Amino acid sequence: MGKPTGFLEFKKEYLQKIEPKERVKNYKEFEKPFPEAVAKDQGARCMDCGIPFCHGDTGCPVDNLIPEFNDFVFRGRWKEAWENLSKTNNFPEFTGRLCPAPCESACTLGIIEPPVSIKSIERTIIDRAWEEGWVIPHTPVSKSGKKVAVVGSGPAGLAAGQQLARAGHTVTIFEKNDRIGGLLRYGIPDFKMEKRHIDRRMKQMEAEGVTFKTNVNVGVDITAKQLLADFDSVVLACGSEVPRDLPVEGRKNKGVYFAMEFLSKNNKHVAGDDIEIINAKDKHVIVIGGGDTGSDCVGTSNRHGAKSVTQIELFPEPPKERDSSTPWPLYPKMLRTSTSHEEGVNRKWAVSTMGFKSNDKGEVTAIYGSEVKEENGKFNPVPGTEFEWPADLVFLAMGFVNPVKEGLLADLQKEGLELDGRGNVKADFGTKPGSFATSVPKVYACGDVRRGQSLIVWAISEGRKCADQVHHFLMQEVEG
Repeated sequence: MGKPTGFLEFKKEYLQKIEPKERVKNYKEFEKPFPEAVAKDQGARCMDCGIPFCHGDTGCPVDNLIPEFNDFVFRGRWKEAWENLSKTNNFPEFTGRLCPAPCESACTLGIIEPPVSIKSIERTIIDRAWEEGWVIPHTPVSKSGKKVAVVGSGPAGLAAGQQLARAGHTVTIFEKNDRIGGLLRYGIPDFKMEKRHIDRRMKQMEAEGVTFKTNVNVGVDITAKQLLADFDSVVLACGSEVPRDLPVEGRKNKGVYFAMEFLSKNNKHVAGDDIEIINAKDKHVIVIGGGDTGSDCVGTSNRHGAKSVTQIELFPEPPKERDSSTPWPLYPKMLRTSTSHEEGVNRKWAVSTMGFKSNDKGEVTAIYGSEVKEENGKFNPVPGTEFEWPADLVFLAMGFVNPVKEGLLADLQKEGLELDGRGNVKADFGTKPGSFATSVPKVYACGDVRRGQSLIVWAISEGRKCADQVHHFLMQEVEG
């Protein structure tokens, strides 16, 4: 590395953010890339550790060459930093904004100091690359004559589609919604990632030969049999969209919603659609679920002007430092405070919801339950901790259980598609693990539809690796 003592000389820096009281006034992004001098110093903190765990099995799922782009940034060789980053990650502007950064959890420096600011450096590189005009279409030298259908335009589908188009195949990406992006578009609030980032990637991919078809629900508007007849290969990248429900008394009360209904309607409204949103203004909001989706509900409710926002979690409060159960270089079990939490929320831990109360109109008015203690894998109520809190809106943000089985997957099951015990698509039917091949000939699967609910960075990784397998399958046919 260019600065062997950099990790001793420079402290970790964080992206500058607009103050919470200001940023909640709109839905714009509020973090700024590093200034060049700061980025250089942060790149210098990469310590030439010998074994870069940051891109090992516990680090970056897309296998970013992190020490290399850190060194390029330190040396001011920004275009080379971008070229290095683009070798492994199709959409670093997505991961640089949304990834929880397992690379930093695995950083060797993190054993004794705050880790290298890998995610912030990544974002600074890609933002600079767009400003400089370095992000250009990569059209194939020749065409294979093979056609591939990709079902789903989330990060897995976009990554698979782009890789296959660049390899010379004719790619069509089908999306059931009216705009491309999947949950990137309608599940992630604009204050975390403005949708212009998706739009300009679409333009790049269209220039590379990708065709996008929106408002097409494959399995309903087009049958699986028709898709198999029209294309040489099919990639399932349709996500895991069935939310985990909470079957308690009062669940059907008006005002109790799944988180994605709240977030997607709000995103459409922000995009300019004439749509009625679920408005949290002047209301007591309860968010059930302590993950990222719950956090997004918190940030959106604050921007609406909620009277109060409470986020509750069934599990006990994590420790403030890395827990011994997740030693370095594993992703640590510890308390995390999101930018939405900074904007105002009352967080409750080890709480179980027993039911909802309503008025004579069937509108939710309160949530009731008790604190719980985990014993032998069960969460038992703690006597004397019963509560009842006012609630005008309740959002269920407890994760997703499996892909939607109606429509496409049901259609493909008639063709022999197998699902695993969790209801995900089984996709490892090749000659070796990692084939992404399903039990239906020429049909592959990647992302959440295959592995279950996961991270954007894993979706991109799966899309790239799946595309590689599809490419080899198609070229065997061409060469055969």
